[in-house]
Amino acid sequence: MRHRLSGSGLQVFSTCPPSYVASPRDYLRQVTEVATWSEAAGCAGILIYTDNGLVDPWTVAQAIVSGTQELMPLVAVQPVYMHPYMVAKIVSSLAFFYGRRTYLNMVTGGFKNDFTALNDSTSHDERYARLVEYTSIIQELLKGDVVTRTGRHHSVVNLKLAPPIAAELYPSFMVSGSSAAGLDAARQLGALAVQYPKPADQQEPPPQGVPALGIRVGIITRETAAEAWAVARARFPEDRKGQLTHQLAMKVSDSSWHRQLSDLGKAPPEEESPYWMVPFENYKTFCPYLVGSYERVAEELSRYFALGYRTVILDVPASLVELEHTGQAFHHATERAVV
Repeated sequence: MRHRLSGSGLQVFSTCPPSYVASPRDYLRQVTEVATWSEAAGCAGILIYTDNGLVDPWTVAQAIVSGTQELMPLVAVQPVYMHPYMVAKIVSSLAFFYGRRTYLNMVTGGFKNDFTALNDSTSHDERYARLVEYTSIIQELLKGDVVTRTGRHHSVVNLKLAPPIAAELYPSFMVSGSSAAGLDAARQLGALAVQYPKPADQQEPPPQGVPALGIRVGIITRETAAEAWAVARARFPEDRKGQLTHQLAMKVSDSSWHRQLSDLGKAPPEEESPYWMVPFENYKTFCPYLVGSYERVAEELSRYFALGYRTVILDVPASLVELEHTGQAFHHATERAVV
């Protein structure tokens, strides 16, 4: 592989395909295949989604860990699904069996219908307050503390984790940084704040006090812009059914990032901009895309890097070759920006 997605002070993750894209018989094969590509391309880890309509993310994480050598699962954790002790227990168990570090993507948002079905009516900002309580318990347990906490949402008394986890396998934590409440939660938890970026020339400087920042973005790049756009439009053609599904999803989602991306999609794209919202608007994925030549995508990436964004979570890769093309753009970007 000519250029890998690693080094130069950056941390790159791919994304695992969601379970609704495949039959039960084929899904495990797809997960293993994408994980293998991601590891070969130099990704640090792989994001695993969670919601009411998907298979259990921890089961997916175990499949990924057992099928790779070093790739780390980045597991979406929703507090309404599981007691914080069980999250810490699973993290420590994966470390115990595989000697592998786990990343945790602490999430609060989702579809309103999911929360209604679970009888959870907690408001947006209060869900972040709950997330801080919840994650703090997980962090203290994984550090080996005996935890006693009395909170509005979670209380424990003299709770201790077994088996303990080695210090070098202590997980990293991520939180959505698309709202003020999310950024504040990231500050309190010492977590990396992940944002869905605006076009680089519109992206604000990072807020003060957040330990680390990352972006979630898809990339399609080739040697020339014409090649890249041909691939992009073939992979994500406009789809009326997808557009209607997107509009429906907007009505039942209370996520700040979902609204922000939809607002960005209403603005007419600039002729030379690589920033592309069609996959999101047609309900094919949940992040913006950068499309163009290696040099043009690298220019856009380097602007994010120069602002302080050091972690990139890519969309589900179409192939190992696609990740190799993305590696070319990252190589050019890191030559442009001091990271």
